[in-house]
Amino acid sequence: MPGFTIQPPSIENSLILDEGPQKISKQVVIDLGMASLQAIGSDHICKVCISNSGSCCSGCRHLSDRVGCQRRNTSCTAWLCGFIKYVLYETGFLQTWHEFWDQVPGQDYRVDYTPDSFFIQKSLKLPNMRSLSEALAADLQELAQTHIAIGFILTLREKLDKNIDQFMFYHDDPGKQARIRKRIEFLSIPFERFRLALPDFTEKCSDLSDEKESSSMLSETI
Repeated sequence: MPGFTIQPPSIENSLILDEGPQKISKQVVIDLGMASLQAIGSDHICKVCISNSGSCCSGCRHLSDRVGCQRRNTSCTAWLCGFIKYVLYETGFLQTWHEFWDQVPGQDYRVDYTPDSFFIQKSLKLPNMRSLSEALAADLQELAQTHIAIGFILTLREKLDKNIDQFMFYHDDPGKQARIRKRIEFLSIPFERFRLALPDFTEKCSDLSDEKESSSMLSETI
């Protein structure tokens, strides 16, 4: 389809748009979403949750035992659990994710009524952050082993989810955001490996941004 490119998840997942609204297919959006989740490293986190009886797909009619998902839709592709949401929150890409999926019509609970094609304007560009999710998954696995309370990991996931949603909702209220940010910081105290990995990721993103800017300036000069 002219104007659209999905890049390998090992580099960067992006939807490259021409100027102005562009028509895109539902399947391309789902494929892009799945590639982006792969770049985020969601599989690392999902393994921990599933091993602690916290599969987000449990009970879905499209889930086949020992086979997996039989009918991926825009709704479940766009949805984020509290832990994956936390990774995007800390890296500054959560708003980017929301802005892209807000353009996709017809999302419902575990199903969609999304048309086969529709127009969007905003692109989705996420750097590879698998190392961060792998670090967070290691933190969560350790928490699961050291906290014998049933459902501890899942409760933590839901608390993060609720607070991050509130943080995004009160974007026009810095005071409330500051209080919510402190709650998120408190909940994430055990994420030691993740916090150690975050500065390295931030530095790499900054270097990549500088390289792209230099390349763009060189192209304009030529």
